[in-house]
Amino acid sequence: MTVSGSAADADGYKLPPQTVVDIVNAQPEPSVIVSPDGRGMLLVEFDAMPDIADLARPMDALAGVRIDPLANTQFRSSYRKGLSYQPIDPATENGDRKNASPSIPLKIHAEGDAKPKIGFVKWSHNSQDFVFTVLTASGTALYCADVDSLTPKLVHPRISTVLNGLQWMPDGKHLIFSIVPENHDPPPPPSSPIGPRIQESSGDTSPTRTYQNLLKTPHDEDLFEFHATTEIVITNTSGDILQRWPRDMYADVSPAPDGDHMLVTRLKKPFSYLLTYQQFAMDVDVCSAAGDRISSIAAIPVANNIPIEGVRTQPRIIHWMSSRSASLCYTTALDGGDPNQAADFRDQVWTTEAPFSAAPTPLMKVQHRHYGMSYFADPSLMVTTEYDRDQRWIRNRLFDTDKSLIDSVLIVDRSIRDRYNDPGRVIQRCDSRGHYIVDRRDDIVFRAGAGASEGGNRPFLDRQNLKTLQTDRIWQCDDQSLEAVVKLLPSDSADHLTWLASHQTPVSPPNLMFRTNSPAQTTSAARPITHFGDPTPQIRGIKKEIVTYQRSDGVQLSATLHLPADYQPGQRLPLLVWAYPQEFNDPSTAGQVSGSAQRFTRIGGISHLTAVTQGYAVMDNATMPVIGDPETMNDTFIEQIVDAAQAAVDFAVQRGVADRQRTAVGGHSYGAFMTANLMAHSTIFQAGIARSGAYNRTLTPFGFQSERRSYWDAKHIYNSISPFMSADQIQRPLLIMHGEKDNNSGTFPLQSERLYQAIKGNGGTARLVVLPHESHGYIATQSVLHTQAEMIQWLDRHVKGIS
Repeated sequence: MTVSGSAADADGYKLPPQTVVDIVNAQPEPSVIVSPDGRGMLLVEFDAMPDIADLARPMDALAGVRIDPLANTQFRSSYRKGLSYQPIDPATENGDRKNASPSIPLKIHAEGDAKPKIGFVKWSHNSQDFVFTVLTASGTALYCADVDSLTPKLVHPRISTVLNGLQWMPDGKHLIFSIVPENHDPPPPPSSPIGPRIQESSGDTSPTRTYQNLLKTPHDEDLFEFHATTEIVITNTSGDILQRWPRDMYADVSPAPDGDHMLVTRLKKPFSYLLTYQQFAMDVDVCSAAGDRISSIAAIPVANNIPIEGVRTQPRIIHWMSSRSASLCYTTALDGGDPNQAADFRDQVWTTEAPFSAAPTPLMKVQHRHYGMSYFADPSLMVTTEYDRDQRWIRNRLFDTDKSLIDSVLIVDRSIRDRYNDPGRVIQRCDSRGHYIVDRRDDIVFRAGAGASEGGNRPFLDRQNLKTLQTDRIWQCDDQSLEAVVKLLPSDSADHLTWLASHQTPVSPPNLMFRTNSPAQTTSAARPITHFGDPTPQIRGIKKEIVTYQRSDGVQLSATLHLPADYQPGQRLPLLVWAYPQEFNDPSTAGQVSGSAQRFTRIGGISHLTAVTQGYAVMDNATMPVIGDPETMNDTFIEQIVDAAQAAVDFAVQRGVADRQRTAVGGHSYGAFMTANLMAHSTIFQAGIARSGAYNRTLTPFGFQSERRSYWDAKHIYNSISPFMSADQIQRPLLIMHGEKDNNSGTFPLQSERLYQAIKGNGGTARLVVLPHESHGYIATQSVLHTQAEMIQWLDRHVKGIS
């Protein structure tokens, strides 16, 4: 790797200090995928970072999706490199590593001496078989293995997951997926333009977000159609094809619980040059296992004329009801899909069932926008979710189809920002047909949540009675660790429980634990299952705590304060404040603490926490709440973030850990937007770091983040909170970084280029770094190390004063 000699050099990648190189290059512990029955797990190995060559592979960016033309899948920037199976036997696990069940590596063929490039991994609901994909020279190969032999068998050499994924059939032994058709060649690019690009509007309003990677030419259309066109096959685990469907643009295929009916979504022309493929015209049908159409569910046009934060008027959230053999549920808007239109009920929920010859049946009207259902084994029982966007409020109702909607029971009614009163998610389980239903035992369901509190997160497991709605706490994490429920294991008992949990402390990485609980126990018994070691022991001395302080308007704020391992009380350090603004309706929820000081300290990738190893104090995740009416809260965006930033620095100075004359602020994406505004509208910080941001809101004219107004409804606000418009006021040094191929909505690389030019043109101090082949986040080894070098050198030069 080339190391440039000057900070102003544009050639070659740079390296940060060796301590940082060692930290971000450390081999991470494996990820764990537990089988549905909880009796086995797959350990997936991966590298800390891919090489830049992996990102530089050919890519077709079309209709809002990035496609790997060789792999016939959505473009992946990194792959897993190893796969092992480990049984989970709670009867023999005793915490002794010597007696723990061994993991058994799978022998996966790789071309040459290279490591295998493993894509997705997926268990069957029978917990006996699992599949995984491997990138080969000719495409993506699908393999299957079972836990007894662990010998991978080739199922198909060229599958396609560009649009449609892979599903296990309800019997758990057969698969349905897309394959690349034979003799299917891409359209050749035109040797010369076939004509101008033309779009025309006929007076209809069509506010759209600023999507990237859209179709631009007729050849783009042809190329997207080529990638989207596949054949659907149903196979056994040995790869024998039992059903083959004709070629079409299949966007999704989902089997009903009975295995005889398929919910099929096909894209259709004309395509749009303004929208992503998810918003293209499509037909949704019920088909037989042979692919024959049984019934048309919806013919959905291109999603033009959708209001900001609105929805289509045609059926949406179309899905199989998990608790019934072949019943579909879907939702239609009663308010024209327009959230600004007054309506007593915004949505209507419908059902239709096999043989799909009768008209759909209305199930319920929903007061606010409907967001889906959870089902029980009892087909008459379900939980609905609706969201009030004006109040940012979520409601869950327990609904019995044998009764009226008036008799439904409100079981959750809270602000989505209210962490302290979050009752946790209702735990579901995979049933024998591969569909998820609520884990109900007698009249009891279970909830697992983060357990947010003023002292940080303390995850919990609760028992809730559906008849009385009384909730009892079964278990809660102590205040010396961070442990959360991963999987409640199958059982018929509501009292004798077993579950898997992920346990970690600031000095020990997440490891899987087996826990048991019964009425006779005062505490839950725990046994370790995995024994992953610390990949970066050199950073264990870093001091970390959640701190709270107040903004001048009385709103409570918080951050996680990190101090170097060799920090001495009373020592004043240079300070880095890293943040990302969030919107709130009221001060009480804005001031709630998030996160945990007991989380395992992990520094990897482009993490700004490497600054701690270089002698900086870091206030991480410093809260920057923007509070107010959802329609107008951005009117005071700048005042509120400046006030919050000032409060963070004041706290650190008063605490005695920071030097007010040596401070910096940084952020990524919306945090970069915040950073540039703080540099333009305050003198709190001596330097800033802005990564992958958007700085001119006139280039995102139909809303951004949670802004609901268009530019033409709020021109003054769009202009006043765009740091590009105030670039002449950014006189203190700002490091601007961006991925060359950022595909995030709104954060075009042009945004950073234009901000840099504006600052430079007005005599300010700025540095622009554009990283080849990187997207919204940066992940290649060379890019990550270069990013670390840039950030550390920028801070040292402009905050510490080291040239």
